[in-house]
Amino acid sequence: MHQKLPDTIPAALFAACADAIADAARELALAGWTPATSSNFSMRVDAELIAVTVSGRDKGKLGRDDIMLVDMQGRAVGTDARPSAETALHTQVYRRFPAASVVLHTHSRTQSVASRLFSAAGAVRLEGWELQKAISGYTSHEGVLEIPVFPNTQHMPELVARVDAWLDAGMPLAAYLIDGHGIYTWGRDMAEARRHLEALEFLLACELDLKKLRAS
Repeated sequence: MHQKLPDTIPAALFAACADAIADAARELALAGWTPATSSNFSMRVDAELIAVTVSGRDKGKLGRDDIMLVDMQGRAVGTDARPSAETALHTQVYRRFPAASVVLHTHSRTQSVASRLFSAAGAVRLEGWELQKAISGYTSHEGVLEIPVFPNTQHMPELVARVDAWLDAGMPLAAYLIDGHGIYTWGRDMAEARRHLEALEFLLACELDLKKLRAS
């Protein structure tokens, strides 16, 4: 894939972003969280551009050529490659959360099952778990961490509108699930985004275990 960089973007900066995305994607693929080329990842490059995974690539084998630039409207910049169909959800995070620099979207089995199980309730209500403190802004297990579950659709503007409506209602948002799909979360840097993703994977698994134990 040929990527022509704008004059404002140093090659070393794009390479560092692409390498960080590819490294994280390969590690998450090894964990089994990106089956069948699913999932997508991005990183803010500057105020107007983000680096994002090219659509349909095997996340366990990503390299720099599998990462491309898009603008904040999701349009390809300097390449004919096609970004993920869900790029609009990434650019939305960067617009709504100016401090966010990384967005991670995965499809682990735990995330996918939890999204179906809690879809009728509209959210997963996490309360009493010590690991809630791994999420930035949450300092105690005594608080409530609510992860909304939005209905799935192939029409991205509809999903974007649902997330906007949640935020416009003044609801806190650290991550969200899409029914039958997976999870979106983000952070100020790759380390924080990875911490959020791994903590939420653990917490969702705990909730699923509790459901099974209470039903037995």
